[in-house]
Amino acid sequence: MNEPAASTPSGAGRAPALMSIGEVLAQLRAEFPDVTISKLRFLEAEGLVEPQRTPAGYRKYGWDDVARLRFVLSAQRDQYLPLRVIRDQLAQWDGSDASPSGRARPNLVAVGPGGVVPGREPPEPVESPEVRLGRAELISRSGVDESTLVELERLGVLVSDPPGWYDGDALIIASAVAGLAAYGFQPRHLRAYRSAADREVGLFAQLVAPLARQSDPAARARAAETARELMALSQQLHAALVRVGLRSTLGR
Repeated sequence: MNEPAASTPSGAGRAPALMSIGEVLAQLRAEFPDVTISKLRFLEAEGLVEPQRTPAGYRKYGWDDVARLRFVLSAQRDQYLPLRVIRDQLAQWDGSDASPSGRARPNLVAVGPGGVVPGREPPEPVESPEVRLGRAELISRSGVDESTLVELERLGVLVSDPPGWYDGDALIIASAVAGLAAYGFQPRHLRAYRSAADREVGLFAQLVAPLARQSDPAARARAAETARELMALSQQLHAALVRVGLRSTLGR
């Protein structure tokens, strides 16, 4: 059941408008297209945001809550921070103007209608896995050529959804391959990436499957969050191992 929309008060001296969870979702979707109501409820359950409640139990969010959610979602997406680290940063922000280590507190910026931050250019749109691209558009937007795309599909590095649509992740993969090709990479070099990814999928699936199989939406949201954090940690580990491996080559 959808929660009722908040009315927008007008005139000086009135209390600031509060928003329903659906209205908050609409505010955040412009910058975070993958966010869902289940995700917002999950972040509340994790203690990262505390919306007010009406006598009937409906959630009501203020602009400070929206700014807090934007900080959490940005820290996850841009810095790959796990929730425990974000929670610590928010606790420091709530308790003082600066953390004990002397670092500035997180920059929680309130946003206006449509997710626009006053005085700031709108963010570049982030590709959502839900996007649907035809073959010609994928080639145009990613920079790969037809022969490379055919080889990527033959190797299983990139797959399409029937009847031939490509999602946002396919665009990311194709764009990365185009970038690597500029340095001399060929599709056959990507077999190792595919094999390594498959091994990680098998390992991570064992960890999140018990949660994902539950009917409770909160458990499924936790499964998605666990998978996201595992992927972020895996990316950090891979990058660090490659840096260590290249030190002798770079003479550092």
